Amino acid sequence: MSGYPWRIWSRVRFASAAVVLSGLLCTVSLLSVAQAQERREREPNSVYAERRAKIAAEVDGPVILWGYTGREESAQTYIFHQEDGFYYLTGHNEEGAGLIFLPAAKNGSTNDTWTGPREMLFLPPKDPAKEKWNGVRMAPSDPGIQARTGFATVEAFPEMRATVERLAKLYPTLFTILPYEKENGGYPHEKAVVEWLQLAAPQAKLKDVRQQINALRQIKSPGELAFLQKAIDLSLDAHLEAMKTMRPGLYEYQVGAKMVEVHAWGGSEAEGYAPIVGAGPNSTALHYDKLDRKIADGDIVVLDVGAQYAGYTADITRTIPANGEFTPRQREIYSIVLGAQNAALAMLKPGNNVCKKGDNSAYKVSYDYINSHGKDLHGKPLGQYYIHGLSHHIGLDVHDPGEYCAPLRPGMVITMEPGIYIPEENLGVRIEDDVLVTETGYKLLSERLPRDPAEIEKIMAHAAAQRSKDLKGD
Repeated sequence: MSGYPWRIWSRVRFASAAVVLSGLLCTVSLLSVAQAQERREREPNSVYAERRAKIAAEVDGPVILWGYTGREESAQTYIFHQEDGFYYLTGHNEEGAGLIFLPAAKNGSTNDTWTGPREMLFLPPKDPAKEKWNGVRMAPSDPGIQARTGFATVEAFPEMRATVERLAKLYPTLFTILPYEKENGGYPHEKAVVEWLQLAAPQAKLKDVRQQINALRQIKSPGELAFLQKAIDLSLDAHLEAMKTMRPGLYEYQVGAKMVEVHAWGGSEAEGYAPIVGAGPNSTALHYDKLDRKIADGDIVVLDVGAQYAGYTADITRTIPANGEFTPRQREIYSIVLGAQNAALAMLKPGNNVCKKGDNSAYKVSYDYINSHGKDLHGKPLGQYYIHGLSHHIGLDVHDPGEYCAPLRPGMVITMEPGIYIPEENLGVRIEDDVLVTETGYKLLSERLPRDPAEIEKIMAHAAAQRSKDLKGD
C-alpha cells in the first residue's frame, strides 16, 4: 500500500458478523474498569519510559505534547486512535491527555531551578456522567493510576497550562511537534497545540521534536516486532481466506468483508488503512476503495488489505485471478512483478536503501528488472507502468517514519511492493510483503502467504472443489 491519506476504516461497511463481534468486544471492555478504553495489549511501562529518557537526553528544554482530543474526526463510525508520537512515548490511548517531560540532567546537574517532577501525564478529570455514555476512562484520581500509567505524577489536564507557564519562565525553549502539511501529518491537531502553547507561553521559542521521535520509531523494539507479527499473521489469514472465497459473481466488498471478519475474529481492532479490493479495471487504481464492482470471470483482483493489532499495522498485497486461473498474459505480468520483488529482496541488508537512485538501491534493481522483462501491447518497456515506490516503513502507522534514501539498519520493518499497472489492458499486479532488516540481511515476516502463481492457483482450485462438493451434498 504505497500511500493513503487516512487510517480509520469503519467496519460498519462490512459484514454483520464483524460488527456484532466488535459490539461484543466493546461490551466486554466496558465491564472491565482496569482495562478502561486502553488497547487490549501494550508494551510495559518501562519501555515507554525508556523512550522518553532517550528524547530527554537530546533536548535542552521541556517536551510538551497533547494526545488527540477525540474531536479530530466527527464521523459517527469513528473509533478513537491516539496520535502516534504521543502513544509511542506513553502507551496511552484515551482522548484528552497531555505530556510534559524535562531534559535529562547533564553531568549530574539539571542546570535549572525547577523543583517539580521531571515527567507529568495529564488526564481529563473524572466525569461519571460522561462515562455512563462512553464507558470508563482513566482519571488522575483513580487509585493506583501511577502504576497503571508508569508516571509518578498524574494530574488533571486543566492544570497543564499553569505548569507550562511556570516552565516557560525557566526555559527559553519548549519542544513540541510543529505542524506541517503532509500526508498523515496531523496538521490541524499540531496547529492547535502550537497555538495553545503560544498563548500559554508567548515569550518561549518553540522547537520541533518530531525528528527525535521519528528517529527512535524507525528501529522496532521486541514488543513492537511481536505486535507487528501478530498484525501480519492476521493479514495472512485474511488473504488466504480471500483466495478460498474468491470467485466470479461476488462483489469486491464481499471479499473485503470476509477479510475484515478474519481480522476482527483474531483480535485486530481495526484495519491499518482502507481495504483495497480492485477487480479488472479497478486493479490499476492504486488506492481504489469503492469496492462496488461485481467481479467478472477473467478479472485479475488486487487485494491490498492489512490488519492492525495493538496499534501496529501490517501492509500486505496479493494479486489473484477471479476464476482461479491466471491467463497467459496475467501470469506473464505477475511473474515479472514477482521477479522484481525477489531481485529487490536480494538487495536488502544494512547499508543499502530503497531510494529511487544510487548503486545501493533496491528500488532501482526492481525497476530495472521490470523495465527489461516484457513489453506492453505496443512493444514498449514496462517500466513506465511501475508508478510508485518500492517500499516504506510500517509500525504504528502504515507509513511509519523513515527516509527512502537513508541506509537501512537492523530492526527496521519495511514493505517490498513492486507493481505494474496497465490501464489499457485492465491489468494491475502488485505483490507486497513485510520485511524485517536483520544484521546480515532480512527476514520475510509474511513468508507464510504464497507468492508463487501455481501455489495460488492450487489453493483456489482446492477451495472451488470443496464448494462444489458442499453444493452437491446439499
